[in-house]
Amino acid sequence: MNTADVPVFILCGGLGTRLKEETEFRPKPMVPIGEHPILWHVMQSYAQHGFRRFVLCLGFKAEVVKDYFRDFHLHNADCTIRLKTNEVVVHEHHRQLDWEVTLAYTGEKNFTGSRVAQAVRKYLGQSEHFAVTYGDGVTDADLAEEFRYHLAQKKIGTVLGVNPPSRFGEIKTEGDRVVEFAEKPDIEGHWISGGYFFFHRDFDSYLSEDEKSMLEREPLMKLARDGQLNIHKHSGFWACMDTQRDREQLTALVEAGNPPWLK
Repeated sequence: MNTADVPVFILCGGLGTRLKEETEFRPKPMVPIGEHPILWHVMQSYAQHGFRRFVLCLGFKAEVVKDYFRDFHLHNADCTIRLKTNEVVVHEHHRQLDWEVTLAYTGEKNFTGSRVAQAVRKYLGQSEHFAVTYGDGVTDADLAEEFRYHLAQKKIGTVLGVNPPSRFGEIKTEGDRVVEFAEKPDIEGHWISGGYFFFHRDFDSYLSEDEKSMLEREPLMKLARDGQLNIHKHSGFWACMDTQRDREQLTALVEAGNPPWLK
């Protein structure tokens, strides 16, 4: 199956309360990392592996995302506006994106499972498989490779497992004596969800449109209990923008040139 035919559902509707200084007036996926919102970076992470169909699951401040994509070329290209006639001429830009973007409103306060359920039932179409991710995490994982792994394993779901460094320092002791101090050690052998999923369309039977349904709870927990969720392990770069410090670190990578998630 060609990655260009696989719809990517991106969760863009949350409140982003831990980044309140940036999200009071816009959804977290629209917070800029360099000259583009982090959502653009997430989409580029897929696009460089051939994915081109995106369904954005909107909620809080949905109009901000809609306005951005309605005026996408104005945001990302030179243009001439003739005020007398209101004619807008967008000049050729070096980024030629062949994206199809569906903007799906999934409720102001609905939880992640509800958003995915609503959007999948409206916009999956005839696709046998689909991707799901969040609008605030970036990775250098080969997502086409993860998709091939997903197809080969023949399970309903696959999650990208990542092994990020701890946010806190680790102290190893013998009695009262410190024998090793690591500022931010890798959590060796421990994997967390990197938030990049692939699902067979049968996952729909695990989903609920109830507004309190969380993707990370009953749907994924039941899928795991049924033996239908595999992990694709990735030891490379992965980062999630939860706090202002996270944003500053990602912005520094962009401004330094060649951020790891863009190849």
